[in-house]
Amino acid sequence: MNEKDAAEASEAASEAEPETPIAKRILLGDPLATTNADEHLLPKRMALPIFASDALSSVAYGPQEMMMILLTGGLAFLAFSPWIAAAVVLLLFVIVLSYRQLIKAYPSGGGDYEVARKNLGEIPGVVVAAALLVDYVLTVSVSVASGVDNLISALPILNHVRVELAVAFVVLIIVVNLRGVREASRAFAIPTYVFIGSVGVMIVTGLIRIALGHAPVASSAQYVLHTQGITQAAVLLLILRAFSSGCSALTGIEAVSNGVQAFRKPKIHNAQTTLAMMGTIAILLFAGLTTIALVSGVHYAENPCTELVGWNCSNPQPSLMAQVAAATFGMNSIPFFIVQAATAVVLLLAANTAFNGFPLLGAVLARDGYAPKSLNTRGDRLVYSNGMIILGIVAIGVLVVYQANLTNLIQLYIIGVFVSFTLGQCGMIRHWIRGLQELKALPADERRTKENRALAFGNRKGLVINSLGATMTIIVLIIVTITKFTHGAWLVFLMIPLLSFLMMGVYRYYRDVEHEIKMDDTIHFGSSGDIAIVLVNKLQKPVVKAIDYALAAQHHETFAIHVAISPEDAEKIEEEWDEHDIPVQLVTIASPFRSYAGPVVKFIEHYREKHGPSVVTVYLPQYIVGHWWESILHNRRSRRIAQQLMLVHGVTITLVPWLLDSSELVYGRRSRPLPGQERAGRPYSPTQDKVTERYVNESASDA
Repeated sequence: MNEKDAAEASEAASEAEPETPIAKRILLGDPLATTNADEHLLPKRMALPIFASDALSSVAYGPQEMMMILLTGGLAFLAFSPWIAAAVVLLLFVIVLSYRQLIKAYPSGGGDYEVARKNLGEIPGVVVAAALLVDYVLTVSVSVASGVDNLISALPILNHVRVELAVAFVVLIIVVNLRGVREASRAFAIPTYVFIGSVGVMIVTGLIRIALGHAPVASSAQYVLHTQGITQAAVLLLILRAFSSGCSALTGIEAVSNGVQAFRKPKIHNAQTTLAMMGTIAILLFAGLTTIALVSGVHYAENPCTELVGWNCSNPQPSLMAQVAAATFGMNSIPFFIVQAATAVVLLLAANTAFNGFPLLGAVLARDGYAPKSLNTRGDRLVYSNGMIILGIVAIGVLVVYQANLTNLIQLYIIGVFVSFTLGQCGMIRHWIRGLQELKALPADERRTKENRALAFGNRKGLVINSLGATMTIIVLIIVTITKFTHGAWLVFLMIPLLSFLMMGVYRYYRDVEHEIKMDDTIHFGSSGDIAIVLVNKLQKPVVKAIDYALAAQHHETFAIHVAISPEDAEKIEEEWDEHDIPVQLVTIASPFRSYAGPVVKFIEHYREKHGPSVVTVYLPQYIVGHWWESILHNRRSRRIAQQLMLVHGVTITLVPWLLDSSELVYGRRSRPLPGQERAGRPYSPTQDKVTERYVNESASDA
């Protein structure tokens, strides 16, 4: 083949579409070419619902969890709510500013992991990655559980199928995300904007009613709270625990820094703008919802049957969002159902943030060698589908184990994200200090240039912002650890080191394999022969097809080997071989111990001792089937033989397919071709007397 033919063949091959099963095309859509990747990058209006749904939706349960913890000490503790909420808002503001700096400095999509790895070292980087992966799993679990809670608040009849609903929603989100980023953004944009609009209208309406002297009154305000006295030491712990629960509103901020590469150009500007929009909306919704809940007298208890006097335990407790909506618009009103539906949907879609962050981070880890390479493989729809499927399976497992109980799941939450926050901020401090040191090392005249002075100012500004962020996140991490450790967070502190250890092991393994297979100039190609071996069990069409392939390859020598378990088997195959006059030498090997691969290996070793280090190609017939259960009935012996022969140096395995009629279900065609018929351009029958020799002789005479 000349260069022109090769180029034409290459171009034709590149235009071939993959043979995707019809069911997969219907479910996920037609495959997308890599060249279309830029068309599926996100503008800001579509990126906001994709990356901000977690941070925005957390305002639905952040104030709820904060007030629930405070109410365990009594109604008087609600006086601390405005101060705790203000601390959460301040922290959210600082972290948004900090991540804008991070996006600018490290736009490749590694986020906190890349910052920690490049500035603090390998182990901190892996710890951050492990913490983020754990947090993404819990984001899906908590978001879906919270969404189901709000759905049940509007439709209590669904309470007995809580777990089933949660699992079904996770599966639905997986399918939508597997269809591609653009399709997912379209599906999730409207519910997210409806949530922002409906909750915004609810907060404005509530504030107007308060200003007019007709403040909303929550349905739970009538219940007297029954609490036990607590010590002064427990007061501080209770306040800190309420603050740590309120900090759940900060989750999801890091997702934008992990997904910068998913934005349209200019990527950095669009990512920073989206992050600022997300932070502003989250602050307004969190502060407004907390205000309306306090004024309307919402009482949300951890155990309503024992803490709320007069509560009917046969009904599920409405969420804080449901109580505020009912107090503002009226129970069972149209706006009430709109708020509840939007809240339930956006909480479910908050899991989508993790379905964008987890696969992207997994792809970065795979490129760096800390995760299996399959996580860096894009599926038919240009998304990292393997990462999405793994995330979904693990999240479903967590939901089943914890029975989709939000109160229990929230205790595991935000530990991982604050570990990554803290190490990421510390890494940014190191980054800015290094930048200032590099500028300081320049000659005085170069330091005074306009460009370098602007760079120095940017480094100092970033150092101040990230130092403040690091200080606050370290304090919050300590508080969260103290207040949540005994309530189940110990499991997260166990999983992060375990996952880090596994990732380090994967990296060491890939490093050792890479060193082992690295190309060098000392390798010698010393093979002096080329033989083919066709393994024969019975003389059937698949075996003859394998023989035809071996002959067409024109090896130096070709053998057919039959491993005989009994003398009767050997005698029978030799008679059939002679009867059909197969034009290949048959070698029969007795195997009194009923092994198959071992005698073949011995034959190869003996041949090489006598004839030199030959390259050996072993042809194995293999059935192609259409039903899953047929794979249990076929090819088991050939697979075992192939696995054993592949351990022998210089042996290549060639699988020769034979399509059974059932394969028409998969491939749309029947397996009726005669061996070699299409390639030879004539009818071919191995049963004819010396057909191959006659055909060769006749061709030579005509020439």
